[in-house]
Amino acid sequence: MGRIIGSVRRQLRAVDRTGQSADSTAAMSESRVAEFGGIVEAMKARYSVRVRRWRRQMSGCAWSIYYPDGRRVNWIEAPLPRTPISLAIFLHEVGHHAIGLNRYKQRCEEEYHVWMWAIEQMRLLGVEPDERVARRFELSMQYAVGKALRRGIKRLPEPLVRFAPRAA
Repeated sequence: MGRIIGSVRRQLRAVDRTGQSADSTAAMSESRVAEFGGIVEAMKARYSVRVRRWRRQMSGCAWSIYYPDGRRVNWIEAPLPRTPISLAIFLHEVGHHAIGLNRYKQRCEEEYHVWMWAIEQMRLLGVEPDERVARRFELSMQYAVGKALRRGIKRLPEPLVRFAPRAA
């Protein structure tokens, strides 16, 4: 099973490898980049999210810091949205805060719901998820479910069964 998971990890990395930079698309217009900027500001304000830094890689991270006086600060790191795939990753990280960190008992289930939220938000914002977004979702979920299985998950939630590795 380790070989299958390693393969998924390599495929995930390969999705973002092109002959150009990780976030370049010839068809992206300046108006689209500006539109994504508006989406970024709206999402940051709506979900009280701060960006620690913009990543060059197509990966992200979300966390909260709790202070003794009761304040909570929501942080993310993500690529600056310029294309549908970078927007999807940005929205995925915001989704962790929108849905709630640790809302689901299983980490892989949280990842699934956050991805579904991000894809739904893209559609609501008028950005149709392309093939790269769909592929990234599939590979991310295969990785998350495989990791849960390796760690000994007792019961895989029903929507996640389709992402489980097939027996050889």
